[in-house]
Amino acid sequence: MESTKYIGMDVHKDAISIAVLNSSGKLVMESIIETKANTILEFVHGLRGSLYLTFEEGTWAAWLYDLLKPHVTKLVVCDPRRNDYLKQGSKSDRIDARKLAELLRSNLLRPVYHGEHGVRPLKELARSYLTITKDQARVMTRVKAVYRSWAIPCTGKQVYGQRHRLEWLGKIQEAGVRRRAEFYYVQLDALRSLRLVVRRELLLESRKHGASKLLSQIPSIGPIRAALLIALLQTPDRFRTKRQLWAYSGLAIETHDSAENQYVNGQLQRSRKQASIRGLSPGCSRIVPEGQNALCFSCLPSTAYWPYMIR
Repeated sequence: MESTKYIGMDVHKDAISIAVLNSSGKLVMESIIETKANTILEFVHGLRGSLYLTFEEGTWAAWLYDLLKPHVTKLVVCDPRRNDYLKQGSKSDRIDARKLAELLRSNLLRPVYHGEHGVRPLKELARSYLTITKDQARVMTRVKAVYRSWAIPCTGKQVYGQRHRLEWLGKIQEAGVRRRAEFYYVQLDALRSLRLVVRRELLLESRKHGASKLLSQIPSIGPIRAALLIALLQTPDRFRTKRQLWAYSGLAIETHDSAENQYVNGQLQRSRKQASIRGLSPGCSRIVPEGQNALCFSCLPSTAYWPYMIR
């Protein structure tokens, strides 16, 4: 046990702050190294014993995971949104690295899944598709905002089309504002063309996975949603139970309750008030045909949130 070391890394663009604890929780080493592969491996190879290492999910996570996984006993890429301990007290790179090592030693970190290299091309294409889709939606909002700022009604989708574009631009009397709208149209056209290219490559890549054809057989799941689900889940084998899979996919019902018990005539009874429910809508009116294992995907979290789930 004395040879076991817990390593916390606070990773940044130029440098990495490192704290090393022994099995009893004593700080045995602190260091700051350059964010380069050779420097990182040289540091890790200089440590002896069983090495347990952690760092937070972020821009460098995938590269660091592939670099360090073969050289340590256990590697945990943790979810920074769950590390409330890091927000308490003073904050610096050195303090954060030590706190990460302490959380790792106490087994209090929430890991982020890394490991399925075969799905990585599809995952990166899914990220690109969702990001470009969000960018396109933002530009479309900006286009309408230009017309609305000059009290020009612009409901519907006709304002985005190329056929009536000159007619719409002619409604703007101010030359500078009209020029800004033209820039937005150029940006919109570029994003639309790029989105079609990424969409085509995403569908081609998804066909390499047998799960795509199986998922497409479920009602309300088309080829795009099937590809995004594969990129999001990567492999169902990473989940211990089906309940965990449902919860990660956004299909689980989450209840919120408080003051559950009350005393009535000296007897302890459970309160009859209705618990707050989040997740699948309890009032959904969609009718699922008897005998079909169909799901109402109108109740699912919006795909706008999927980029934050695909890591």
